Amino acid sequence: MTDKPYKTSLTLANIAPKIADTKPFVLPELIPIRQRFPEEVEADLDTAISQQLEPFANHDWTGKRIAIAAGSRGIKGQVQILKQTIERLKEWGAQPFIVPAMGSHGGATADGQVAVLASLGLTEESLGAPIRSSMEVVELGAVEGGTRVCCDRLAFESDGIIVCNRIKAHTAFAADYESGLLKMLMIGLGKHIGTSGVHKLGFHRFHEVLPEVAAITLEKAPILLGIAIVENAYNRVAKVEAIPASSFFDREKELLVYSKRLMGRILVPQVDLLIVDAIGKDVSGGGMDSNVTGRSATGVERDYTPEIGQILVRDLTGATEGNAIGIGNADVITRRAAEKINLSSTYTNALTARTANVAKIPLVAESDQQAIEIACRSVIQEDYASAKIIQIANTKEIDRIWMSTAYLPEIESRDDLEIDGDSQPITFDADGNQTWPTKRGS
Repeated sequence: MTDKPYKTSLTLANIAPKIADTKPFVLPELIPIRQRFPEEVEADLDTAISQQLEPFANHDWTGKRIAIAAGSRGIKGQVQILKQTIERLKEWGAQPFIVPAMGSHGGATADGQVAVLASLGLTEESLGAPIRSSMEVVELGAVEGGTRVCCDRLAFESDGIIVCNRIKAHTAFAADYESGLLKMLMIGLGKHIGTSGVHKLGFHRFHEVLPEVAAITLEKAPILLGIAIVENAYNRVAKVEAIPASSFFDREKELLVYSKRLMGRILVPQVDLLIVDAIGKDVSGGGMDSNVTGRSATGVERDYTPEIGQILVRDLTGATEGNAIGIGNADVITRRAAEKINLSSTYTNALTARTANVAKIPLVAESDQQAIEIACRSVIQEDYASAKIIQIANTKEIDRIWMSTAYLPEIESRDDLEIDGDSQPITFDADGNQTWPTKRGS
């Protein structure tokens, strides 16, 4: 595999006219819309995390080397939360350091994982603590026919481990425990070796394997506590909670229920075309969150996602650095997006997770305009002007979206959808790239 960006050889310049029919292609106008979700939020994050850590002040911290596990997700407030945690540990006499808690991310290399943290603003300078990265692991035991349970060696050999992660619905499976502290024990601290092993069992087994691996890690590794973060639909911290290791199982299950109540999603039941400005690992572990699109690597079904005819991806985020995992869940992408794909990081991620299907390259269009036309002609029979089109910046920023005028009757009948401006036509520049709505999220 090469580290060079994927270069398309396919051109649709001469193909697109062949799919056109005699009916003129007229796009509907789009309306800026505010989706309304629960707005619970931690008003003072520094005070909140300080208060949460206070019950742990009497632990014997003096001179102890404390590993803080930080993952690869772009979590709002994570820098602030980790920095405050590090400051408190130093006040108590501890010697905290950061370990990247990732499986295959960063190309499954120590330096690559440090770079992933840096792309999220997590650096030695911003956090006030050293970052120590290694792909070496210690084997703690085994589950399911000898599948190894592993822990990052630097963390394991410390005097104590603190894991920090967001509690949320996973993109590939549904269970009592999905993305959260337990998953960080299994996947993040398991590094590439541990991650590869458990993924061989398949996501359909994660509801069983995740608690089994977490139980072994809690027993064998020096896990002290976890810092759980729950975000609201506006990507603000709704709750931050310091949880002793002994309470991980009970409390995480409760926080996942709470998280699902707050999370953002598309509030209408049917979409002809979903235009996604950008996908990336910083947005979701799956590039596009299946809790928004309804499309996952494993086909897991959610009863709160809309029925979507076509998904168009316009670009990759800068922070994903070419990792285009999830691109295979799109139907059409632009050449701009295709040429940013780094096959090495994308394939490493997909093969580690045993989800090669989401690394497949969809149909590639030369421009936004051509991509939209191809997608619409693929799903709409005749009246393109009445198509139900929704455009979003990414699957994380969905409080403000754009909806076509076909949704007006539904918008006017709901309290959770609010018109936030006048409808306007989708506009393109001379190269066929969108100028309105402007691209966000990359």
